Amino acid sequence: MRALITGGRGFVGTWLADHLRACGDEVVAVDAEVDVTDPAAVDAAVADARPDAVYHLAALAHVGDSWRDPLRVLEVNVLGTAAVLAAARRHDEGTRVLVTSSAEVYGPVAGEEELPLAEGREPAPLTPYAASKLAAEAVAGQAVRGHGQPVIVVRPFNHVGPGQSPNFAVPALARRVVEAQRDGAGAIPVGNLSARRDLTDVRDVVRAYRLLIERGTPGRVYNVCSGHDVAIEDVARRLVALAGASLEFVPDPELFRPVEVPVLRGDPTRIEADTGWSPEIPLESTLADVLGEWQQRAGAPTT
Repeated sequence: MRALITGGRGFVGTWLADHLRACGDEVVAVDAEVDVTDPAAVDAAVADARPDAVYHLAALAHVGDSWRDPLRVLEVNVLGTAAVLAAARRHDEGTRVLVTSSAEVYGPVAGEEELPLAEGREPAPLTPYAASKLAAEAVAGQAVRGHGQPVIVVRPFNHVGPGQSPNFAVPALARRVVEAQRDGAGAIPVGNLSARRDLTDVRDVVRAYRLLIERGTPGRVYNVCSGHDVAIEDVARRLVALAGASLEFVPDPELFRPVEVPVLRGDPTRIEADTGWSPEIPLESTLADVLGEWQQRAGAPTT
């Protein structure tokens, strides 16, 4: 299979490219050199790649940043999706396209009785980022209904692993733990530790994406998740324990978002039934790998 990955040198894109190549696929990965809001540039990239499958990962993905520039987030995440779908359709109507949305589209959860979140739940986006992803889903759905285009939409819940930007919670916490230990500090600044998230290792996530290209049903939306949630405070404490450190957590107002979805836990039943996928890497291993990466960067002894 010949695959084109947009956002191919980002966190997930890098892991996906490695996984696809390990499976014997030919991979063309594009990133900043192709502006997904420029239809001509996207069309040229698709024409050059001649893909059997397109993995559309390119997006502005930081939830907090989306409050500061919502128009740009809408432009990249919605118009970029439309440009990629149009280019894929123009060159080969049979090219399968995977469009990455986000579990953030589900919005707030009133109580435990509403969990886990299944694909049939009515979306209620709370952030500009979530709104942009739901709009991108609508563009993908129109391509399926209006053109018969074989498009699959994924709603990944939080995914973590080595190589992720410290703009995101888990690597940010790991970096602070390592730096505090290196500097002899007794505390680290933290944001909202009460939020609960469904965390999956990025290496499991990219396996899911390829399986969905192979076995997923066009027009369907799929959660990619573990089916379990964990408090960010628990993640922070596990990282501290893995580092062999003793640190206090000090709330920092700068690290709190304007609005926070309290809990996200997904229902993986649909993807399990259609592809046979399930996560294989335990959270403890993922956290150890993320911590080890930051220890290596800091020149500290690894755990």
